[in-house]
Amino acid sequence: MSKPVSYKRHRFPPEIIAHAVWLHLRFPLSLRLMSLRLIEEMLLERGILVSYETVRRWALKFGPAYARRLRHKTPSRRNIWHVDEVVVTISGQKHWLWRAVDQDGYVLDEVLQTRRNATAAKRLLTRLLRKQGCPPRRLITDKLGSYAAARRQIMPAVEHRSHKGLNNRAENSHLPFRRRERAMHGFRSPRSLQRFVSVFSAIRNLFVPSRSRRSARATHLHRLNAMAEWKVAADVAA
Repeated sequence: MSKPVSYKRHRFPPEIIAHAVWLHLRFPLSLRLMSLRLIEEMLLERGILVSYETVRRWALKFGPAYARRLRHKTPSRRNIWHVDEVVVTISGQKHWLWRAVDQDGYVLDEVLQTRRNATAAKRLLTRLLRKQGCPPRRLITDKLGSYAAARRQIMPAVEHRSHKGLNNRAENSHLPFRRRERAMHGFRSPRSLQRFVSVFSAIRNLFVPSRSRRSARATHLHRLNAMAEWKVAADVAA
């Protein structure tokens, strides 16, 4: 756990700030401004008068701090990495968001780059090895040749399967991001996109159960545990 979250010089209690940030980052309520206005209305229904601009500033300030404090999945050599890239247009220029998820759909890393080549793929795999601390059991990608070139340099001993049909896990993991991108009418800058996905994916990893089959009771317990962990990350009373 990193250093505590400081709420100094904020007149609202930490519980209200954390709840507003959670609503904004967890649910794609509608368009960017409308989402904030809906959160403003939800809080007003509870007797809390706060402007949508304040909620936006809270999300920018506290969202990254919460994401850093969320518990990360323990790395394992048995993991299977599904790697893919998705194109994002920002101010008329194409960028590629390189993403990696494991066999459970847990987002391992995301990095925005301006190129779609072996150098960009190598950067992603290098970041993954540094963050995870160990190589995967298997690497699954689509047919893009850049992955094979990067894998030979970074992790030559790792099994690599390159087939579009095998990489549905990565393809499906793009969908929540795409829905949020449409709701927000895109992103204004590469920096804002990188900052958003790092927080959005950390919170989604926490609250969304793994893709293995779960009973209704197990899903309910997972959500209760996730909410308790969220409150610990936000430094608010359970």
